[in-house]
Amino acid sequence: MNQFIEGMVEKAKKTPQRICFPEAYSVDILKTAAEVIRTGIGTPVLIGSKENTEKLAAENEVPTAGFEYFDTTDAEFIDAFAEDYIAKNEGKRKKPTVKRLTSDPVRCGMFLLNMGYVDCAAAGKEYATGDVIMEAMQGVGLAEGVESPSSLGIADIPGFDGPQGQMLGLADCAVTAQPDAGALAGIAISSADTARTLLGWEPRVAMLAFSTAGSAEHETIDVVRKAVEKVRELRPEIHCDGEFQLDSAIIPEVAAHKVKRESEVAGKANILIFPNLHAGNIGVKLIQIFGHANAYGPVLQGFAKPVCDFSRSAPVDEMLGNVAMLVIRAAAK
Repeated sequence: MNQFIEGMVEKAKKTPQRICFPEAYSVDILKTAAEVIRTGIGTPVLIGSKENTEKLAAENEVPTAGFEYFDTTDAEFIDAFAEDYIAKNEGKRKKPTVKRLTSDPVRCGMFLLNMGYVDCAAAGKEYATGDVIMEAMQGVGLAEGVESPSSLGIADIPGFDGPQGQMLGLADCAVTAQPDAGALAGIAISSADTARTLLGWEPRVAMLAFSTAGSAEHETIDVVRKAVEKVRELRPEIHCDGEFQLDSAIIPEVAAHKVKRESEVAGKANILIFPNLHAGNIGVKLIQIFGHANAYGPVLQGFAKPVCDFSRSAPVDEMLGNVAMLVIRAAAK
């Protein structure tokens, strides 16, 4: 476990939460849930057959003491849950529909999160990212002022010296392909909130483009400018500025030359917002390959309640780090 993940785990220990794991049939999920118990960051709630889950755990020598279950094979239990769901949601769905919907583990997990049975939900080891996002959109919904989900990556870049040392927040590098101004503003807001909650940063959010403060004109730059205006309208306390080229956002000397107005962000940004997913995906891979950076996350964000999406290739210690970050965000809610 590296230093960053250790720090997240130590912080999460202070405010343990109930974490829903829909993919109880995955050995790596069971191992991660066991690590949640061992480190004291929360209580895992596994969806599925308790008997089958305990059997799979025993076959793989995974301790299950402290696990809780939402047993979808227990007819009486599911019937009681359906009644509770209908009561809390004023009969918007009929009981047979609710019972049928609980048959999908990830959808069921989002139901539990929406109803407050759990504090956060972690999935994606077996399910595709798109499926996790779709179920979260339907079951949990988006936070106020946010038009689309997004992700924040946290990069540790050797040789970089910014406001947070070698660390930079990068968004969106994994979810929203071509955000309009409203969606881009939501990405900036979500990223600022995530960085403040997880890392204790005072966010300085730079909206990136191929132009700095009007040095070029293009319809795509107008989208970035409108997004800056939207952030200032919705969340004026967030330091958000742009449009900036990358060097103007993070290098003080370049910002002093190119940005001729007062700015709390130019040259000292700690969060970079890419204009689209092409730029974000390419950007994060460039700093990983050529800058030898470690990138943590990406942290799925923008939902009304905290949801985590694992990489399907992630090892258990990385998954534990993702869960620790999820717990910290849930506690802040």
